[in-house]
Amino acid sequence: MPRRWNPALWASRRPFGIGLQRPNNYWEVARAALRSRRHPLYAWRVLSRGVCDGCALGTSGLKDWTIDGTHLCNVRLRLLELNTLDALDPALLADVSTLRAMKPHELRALGRLPHPMLRRAGEPGFTRVSWDTAIELAGDRIAAADPDRVAAFLTSRGMPNESYYAAQKAIRALGSPNIDNAARICHSPSAYALRDGLGVTATTCSYSDVIGTDLVVFVGANPANNQPVFMKYLLYARREGTRVVCVNPHREPGMERYWVPSDPESALFGTKMTDRWFQVATGGDLPFLVGVLKAIDEHGWHDAGFIDQHTAGFDDAAAVARDASWEELERGSGLSRTEMEALARELNEAKSAVLIWSMGATQHVFGEDNVRAIVNLALTQGFVGREKCGLMPIRGHSGVQGGAEMGCYATALPGHRPMTAEAAAQVAACWGFDVPARAGLTAPEMLDAAHDGRLDVLISAGGNFVEVMPDPDWVREALGRVPLRVHMDLVLSTQMLVDPAQDVLLLPMTTRYESPGGVTETTTERRVIFSPEIPGHRIDEARPEWRVFGELVARARPDRAAAVRFSDADAIRREIATVVPGYEQIAGLRDRGDQFQVGGPLLCDGWDFPTADGRAHFTAVTLPPAEPDDGRLRLSTRRGKQFNSMVQDSKDALTGSLRDDVLISAADAQRLGLADGDAVIVRSDHGELCGAARTGPIRAGDVQVHWPEGNVLLARDARSPQSHVPDYNARVSVERA
Repeated sequence: MPRRWNPALWASRRPFGIGLQRPNNYWEVARAALRSRRHPLYAWRVLSRGVCDGCALGTSGLKDWTIDGTHLCNVRLRLLELNTLDALDPALLADVSTLRAMKPHELRALGRLPHPMLRRAGEPGFTRVSWDTAIELAGDRIAAADPDRVAAFLTSRGMPNESYYAAQKAIRALGSPNIDNAARICHSPSAYALRDGLGVTATTCSYSDVIGTDLVVFVGANPANNQPVFMKYLLYARREGTRVVCVNPHREPGMERYWVPSDPESALFGTKMTDRWFQVATGGDLPFLVGVLKAIDEHGWHDAGFIDQHTAGFDDAAAVARDASWEELERGSGLSRTEMEALARELNEAKSAVLIWSMGATQHVFGEDNVRAIVNLALTQGFVGREKCGLMPIRGHSGVQGGAEMGCYATALPGHRPMTAEAAAQVAACWGFDVPARAGLTAPEMLDAAHDGRLDVLISAGGNFVEVMPDPDWVREALGRVPLRVHMDLVLSTQMLVDPAQDVLLLPMTTRYESPGGVTETTTERRVIFSPEIPGHRIDEARPEWRVFGELVARARPDRAAAVRFSDADAIRREIATVVPGYEQIAGLRDRGDQFQVGGPLLCDGWDFPTADGRAHFTAVTLPPAEPDDGRLRLSTRRGKQFNSMVQDSKDALTGSLRDDVLISAADAQRLGLADGDAVIVRSDHGELCGAARTGPIRAGDVQVHWPEGNVLLARDARSPQSHVPDYNARVSVERA
């Protein structure tokens, strides 16, 4: 029997939301076709056959693994232009002074890097060199450097498991532990907290568990902007009666209501996505979450049987909540006791729930404890290890989940093995050479070392430290002090234009769709998917990252050449299957549609926790010190229409805000004498930013600016204690310019 439409869920009775602020998804399809018109058949093959290189939800072709039907999102469409670009004119790089005036999206639009290029100190720009010359130059410099003064960083931009694995093995073959990837500055706090609490380091459930669960709780997450494919899952969940609550300082319009273009009812009338908002103060997540635990404890709203039989540490965690006064928790969170009790009641009344969080929770100096507090709440109800329940650190970028699992991480070996002598010996036995047993430089520490003159070689495969890290002027200084920088990428980026201390090499890379023989990625739900090679458009001299890392280290360490060189990507997968626990099936992935889920649909299934004592662990988190009431506002950074730091449009269709808009509450704007559009200056202890005031549904006392533009306001040394994730928040004043 066909499902009847449900007007109670409609966001508006205006057909297609005409006149309302929202994305025009059909125009996005047309624009993607227009911008990919140089190679339309190739663009169609990428969409219809390849695995998405956008967010980490892992659609294969135009379908996914959770629901039936066509599935396509704006993120993937916007990236299609990048995948179909022609090569740039190398003459443009002869003098970089003109390029420095261009914005990052303008640099990308120039085209793909066509061949290796070199710039030496004192030269105005880059000249073409052969691959042999580039490998010889970089390999010899790596060989001459102390291994501890060599570092490599890999982005999450469509990076496949094969490149992550080959890169970390190559760097460790040098004797250097300094290998890291983009997961460091997003979900590394989640890995620490989940490992401590549950013995795992990834989402415990599948996307399908969202559909039909009683309750979904979002903490500091905005899938409407960053994982739009997920909004269709949420639509299906809403239709099955799932309640949705959001904990966030800004009432994100896309989470209030969303138009799913591939569903007729939602495309016409939109869908109300959230039942209740908890507008926590920026930086107030931890007091709020502890307050929710306090309410659960006071009312006895917990599953005592599950806690007694399957967990440890509840009394210690609850003691922190009991010792905190309601006044202290209200002051720190910006929310009332009543609201904390309301979320506690939501959790208690639900028979099942999925708790989802992202960088709004992790990118704080107390990011690890934020996630531990989320884990604590789930454990009070046993919301893990059973269907329609789970803890989900939702990923925003394709392939990033696999980075740490492949060992491309300064603080873990392949398979999330700890940095111990025993674990290093296990890996060494597989590889046939000694493996450093000490932690390496994390991404922020690489910049510290560069600035202090403690780094001789920095290899950056994708990514752009200048755009993603706090205090970009300091970052430029740090990069400019590294004797040799090797930038492996598809297109030009601003960090490539930083003047060389001695030499800068640009090496052209392939996309995942061009990689010979195909590659794999791991999604947020731990699904390893084969993405086949797509025939068609090619950049002649582009090479896959896994091959280049092997050649660089083979030149530097000829005695280990056989260990770091691979004949093809299939050979890498066969080795991964023997080295990385849980990835044994990767050796059999060869064709379009091949996939498997690491650990199965549920981790900790049946409350079997892979911890030393077989129990899940509550954590007694420490409340952060109260901030002084100095009259300033709490600033956080937000994403607009962009992919990672790649800004793709000046206007965010979900909010209507422009890149230089400063989102502020109507109450704060009135207090400061500001009207919409007024030019303002935002000042922190570390920098200032010019913008335009824009009132919006943000709580009083908070303000938001876009990232990466707002990085000038951030402290470079404010980081979480374990994972070193930067704090992308600050205290600021806002005044009329």
